[in-house]
Amino acid sequence: MEWRDEGVLLSVRRHGESAAIIEVFTAAHGRHAGLVHGGASRRMAATLQPGHQLDVTWRARLDDQLGTFAVEPLRPRVVLEDRLALAGLNAACAMLHLALPEREAHPALWHRTMQLLDGLGTEGFGADYLRWELRLLEEMGFALDLSRCAVTGSHDDLAFVSPRTGRAVARGAAGEWADRLLPLPPTLLGQGPAAPPHLTDGFRLTAHFLTRAFAPRDLPEARARLVDRLTRLASSPRQAD
Repeated sequence: MEWRDEGVLLSVRRHGESAAIIEVFTAAHGRHAGLVHGGASRRMAATLQPGHQLDVTWRARLDDQLGTFAVEPLRPRVVLEDRLALAGLNAACAMLHLALPEREAHPALWHRTMQLLDGLGTEGFGADYLRWELRLLEEMGFALDLSRCAVTGSHDDLAFVSPRTGRAVARGAAGEWADRLLPLPPTLLGQGPAAPPHLTDGFRLTAHFLTRAFAPRDLPEARARLVDRLTRLASSPRQAD
């Protein structure tokens, strides 16, 4: 068994004296693990860094075996000195590891993930990450319907989301149920930048459905750290550092 693909490195762990087991998220083969001989060596340290783009060739005698990877660097992503970028990278890698079944292709999510990682730490990254979580939910089978009001069918003044169905609700249709609904930030509808309250509402919204999707597993701590940094940065740039 053999295939070649492009992927982003999600994690590395030492195996034995000199080898390493890596996990990559690839375009055509999804989240996939394999052994890299010599992967724990100093020579390979610069290549095997989470977030780096790799050309990988996987080989095994049988399809259900761990197999081995031969890796070649394609594009580094050096984020160690940027706290926000590092937090974003760690969160995305942790979410992919938790959300995706191993060896199941998700090409659309892969392309969206590459766009997200290319924008690590940039202005507007918080909103980009929030929309990426919506896409992740969709890939997991928990897509939200934010296109029209679940009550009236209207596309206008969408302000809430039902925590039960994941469908949008217009402000005027919420009535006495408004305090039981989740606020829908305008940035998720493409209506303006993500102000601090909008980020808070957005992360609360995605967390609700991600928690349901991952149950009984907990959301990764890496996500909590990113959300905390993003909301503090949006509210007070000086305090975030």
